Amino acid sequence: MTEPPDRPVKRSLTLQGHRTSVSLEQAFWTEFQDLAKAEGLSVNALAARIDAGRTPPASLASAIRVYVLRAVKG
Repeated sequence: MTEPPDRPVKRSLTLQGHRTSVSLEQAFWTEFQDLAKAEGLSVNALAARIDAGRTPPASLASAIRVYVLRAVKG
């Protein structure tokens, strides 16, 4: 069964050797994967870069959404 496109999907990532999970809507996951590929990075590497630059209390999921939005709006 496929999840509805607006429902967040939880995926596991590894950041600096530690497992974490992030919930994003499928549209954000797809764009995030495409951006990582275009930058020659793995999804984990791009997530780690975003994580290192985010300002708490922003969650990693929120930081990824903003990153994707900025990239798409260019």
